[in-house]
Amino acid sequence: MAKKAHSTFDPKAFLATVSHGRSVAEYHKGGVVFLQSSPADAVFYIQKGKIKIVVASKQGKEAVVALLGPGEFFGEGCLIGQPQRLATARALVDSEVTRVGKAEMIRVLHAEPSFGELFIAHLLTRNSRVEEDLVDQLFNSSEKRLARTLLLLANFGKEGGPQPITTPMSQETLAEIIGTTRPRVSHFMNKFRNLGFINYNGHLQVHSSLLSVLLRDEA
Repeated sequence: MAKKAHSTFDPKAFLATVSHGRSVAEYHKGGVVFLQSSPADAVFYIQKGKIKIVVASKQGKEAVVALLGPGEFFGEGCLIGQPQRLATARALVDSEVTRVGKAEMIRVLHAEPSFGELFIAHLLTRNSRVEEDLVDQLFNSSEKRLARTLLLLANFGKEGGPQPITTPMSQETLAEIIGTTRPRVSHFMNKFRNLGFINYNGHLQVHSSLLSVLLRDEA
């Protein structure tokens, strides 16, 4: 008697379909996926678009702590018992996001090794990025932080990078990401453009030569 073939679990297909514990929603630019201090009861996965993670202080000051794109998870703090969201997740552009309830997320992590591998790879990459961001904030000038942010947005170091930054990115948002003021961002952007490191042609184009800003020793 022939053995019954086992179906192959496809993590990407799982995340793209609606079923028990899973739903897919579209968010227009500026749409809120979840608010800071709201109940942490699900993990989210970006199908398309970009999501920014914003933290607000009690005084109302906001800081962008992450910009996430297709293929990335967010809101995973609920899996370690985080009762409330520590930040707000908002669509930077029109986006499509899958919501996976906490119980369903825990179930599939235990039941499907391939999904666990995908999720662990995400966590390791995110952890590495957080460490790099911390070092960047501690030791680099705002000019270097801006250069690094632009290179990351242009996928520098990845296959096919650097690529044009097609996502509308205001100077206010860039200032929130690197922890400085909009006039400072404007000053550095003009400087980078005059030096030929970036240019505007419908989209923001970042050239590999911008890397020289990061490699430059500061007095």
